[in-house]
Amino acid sequence: MFRIQPFVFNFASENTYLLFNENKNAWLIDPGNMNENETQVISSFITENDLKIQKILLTHAHIDHVLGLQWAFDTFKVPVTMHQDDKEVLDMFQMSGMRFGFQLDHINVDIEYVNEGDELDFDGEKFRIYHVPGHSPGSIVFHNENQKFMISGDVLFEGSIGRTDLYKGNYEQLIEGIKTKLFVLDDETQVFSGHGNPTTIGFEKTYNPFLK
Repeated sequence: MFRIQPFVFNFASENTYLLFNENKNAWLIDPGNMNENETQVISSFITENDLKIQKILLTHAHIDHVLGLQWAFDTFKVPVTMHQDDKEVLDMFQMSGMRFGFQLDHINVDIEYVNEGDELDFDGEKFRIYHVPGHSPGSIVFHNENQKFMISGDVLFEGSIGRTDLYKGNYEQLIEGIKTKLFVLDDETQVFSGHGNPTTIGFEKTYNPFLK
């Protein structure tokens, strides 16, 4: 069984996740830690639980989801898994930082690209990749059918959706992707979003005002 440990980091209250199992193998998803205190929090958790980071995954590459990416790559020395369409967003990291008044170094990491329909293996458990652009061009969702949960990034929130007024955002594309790729899944599927509380597919199908 997987355990999902969230951490709320940085100026955007972004959800960074550690996904791990009884073997103490772990995936680090959307490392948003932006200062020494936040880095210490997640480092201590990893150390105290004797976790072995096997993958670093990005749901997308907006600044609030990658502020700790260079630290994660340098520390755990595993490639970063993401969609190729968000590489240009990642390359805008320094420029995005300037908009928020931050002086940031260019991110330099090894990348493994995944696409729609690909599957990642986690100790025999399969995670299917859904490409759901609209919030960002390369937004992806990681879905585990067996335990009925997904890491959705900023695609779908409790009662909301990702904003579409950012670079290469597209409202119609996002709505279509959610309805055709996520809302066809089991209603009990838990949704762990990039911000805010977890929700379920069934709840969002019934109550999300953007998806009526």
